Amino acid sequence: MKKANQLIAAELKEFEHHFKEAVKSKVPLLDRIMQYIVKRKGKQLRPMFVMLSARLGGPVNEKTYRAASLVELLHTATLVHDDVVDDAGERRGFFSINALWKNKVAVLVGDYLLSKGLLLSINNGDFRILQILSTAVKQMSEGELLQIEKSRNLNLDEEVYYNIIKGKTASLLSSACGAGACSTFEKEEDIQRLEQFGEKVGMAFQIKDDLFDYGAANIGKPTGNDIKEKKLTLPLIYTLNNCSPDIRRKLIYIVKNQNTRKDKVQYVIDTVKQCGGIDYATQKMNIFRDEALELLFKYPQSDIRDALEELVRYTTDRKY
Repeated sequence: MKKANQLIAAELKEFEHHFKEAVKSKVPLLDRIMQYIVKRKGKQLRPMFVMLSARLGGPVNEKTYRAASLVELLHTATLVHDDVVDDAGERRGFFSINALWKNKVAVLVGDYLLSKGLLLSINNGDFRILQILSTAVKQMSEGELLQIEKSRNLNLDEEVYYNIIKGKTASLLSSACGAGACSTFEKEEDIQRLEQFGEKVGMAFQIKDDLFDYGAANIGKPTGNDIKEKKLTLPLIYTLNNCSPDIRRKLIYIVKNQNTRKDKVQYVIDTVKQCGGIDYATQKMNIFRDEALELLFKYPQSDIRDALEELVRYTTDRKY
């Protein structure tokens, strides 16, 4: 991400100022929590996609900063709520909001972030950007609920899996690119093309996350965590659909009934590797990456396009 960081360093610094202003509150407890959230921000991938997508069409402007702030507000709101749903005590190596201030406060903080994002757009007349992000929030909720519904019986085909990750992960990255484009491009076709570009990147990003569950790298969550949570990801789906009936029954039994036993989880991981699940998922991830690049390359070569290409390749080549 070196090139991207160099090209938009000033814009990212200015964005931080806009984001801090966007989350301010006159309620002391809320303001203290907002300061905690700002200090533990992640890699800022989504604001970077907003800025670079905007720069493809013209200079970054106030509308771009509002779009990036809205994306980050909604993303942060979903993370806070996710930690409550998952009863997670940590987020990015820090204590989660619910771990420090309990679930009731965390839910209200998520609601506050969501409302601040909506008001930021409404008060400035950014209705097309608000439409893009509201659609993403709807898709994220649908994706999460679809995953919960389908994980109960562990009967998940590949197409349903793609629908889940399109909603859960890809929709927000898609909206980040679309919102950025909306701030500088005049033609609707450019906005929609960059939304599609972001969606493809998001699909590749999620499959990469799924692959981490089968590796030995220290990425902030234990290997086999998805198996323990009974989440059917692409490597396991491929294996279940391509192994012998006996192995399939054994794998399903382990995921349903023995998913907390380390030796059994390791058996699932080893079987997925032996049956080609890792190779298959990697191949699919690279197809989504290449489809994203094909959309990006419809724009003339420039430093900005090169930086976006670098970000796309980072999503599939990253080590954590």
